[in-house]
Amino acid sequence: VVGALAAPGDRGQVVEGVTVTSDPTSAIENAEVVIDFSHPGALVSLARACRARAIPVVSGTTNLDDDAQRALEDLAKVAPMMWAPNMSLGVQLLAEIVEQAVRRLGVGFDVEIVETHHNKKIDAPSGTAKRLIDAVRAGALSDEPLRHGREGDVGARPRGEIGVHAIRGGDVIGDHTVHLLGQGERIELTHRATSRDLFAHGALRAASFLLVKPPGRYSIKDLLGG
Repeated sequence: VVGALAAPGDRGQVVEGVTVTSDPTSAIENAEVVIDFSHPGALVSLARACRARAIPVVSGTTNLDDDAQRALEDLAKVAPMMWAPNMSLGVQLLAEIVEQAVRRLGVGFDVEIVETHHNKKIDAPSGTAKRLIDAVRAGALSDEPLRHGREGDVGARPRGEIGVHAIRGGDVIGDHTVHLLGQGERIELTHRATSRDLFAHGALRAASFLLVKPPGRYSIKDLLGG
């Protein structure tokens, strides 16, 4: 670790032997690759600083706005970049399995996604749930409508709807289950995170992967050889 970047309130702290700064340019001065888990607003200035020096970036920041998306696209023109809502290799595999399952089972199966996280999480649904929604839509080859929870007299479930449900409580790191429900049978595909270390391991593996790649935008799927 050669640099540490955080919000101004954390400036001056020492992490892994380096002093935290709130200035992106000084933080990346000696970097070969940057790993980012922050905030969409912070990502914009970081991506621009990395673009100026063509430094690869691995980002797991979620809920990106248009400015952050553009900043990453601009970076990818001069350096390799990987963005993923979840750095877990297992979540990527789950998304690929979900896409194939929806494609092969067809419209006869209803899809419901349930995600569970700790009681401090501030957004819902999770970035990983959104990734799974994309996988369902890719398998169905259409933009299936979403239903976020149900309450009251909602009527019969329409065909093609994707139900999305967020559970919050305790210290759950992150559980995601995709329910595929047919007539007389159902399939449940689940990923459970039991340690936050898995996100660090995935990010470090992604960083090593980018160091030998040409400029462009990469995904966890590329990392797994997909």
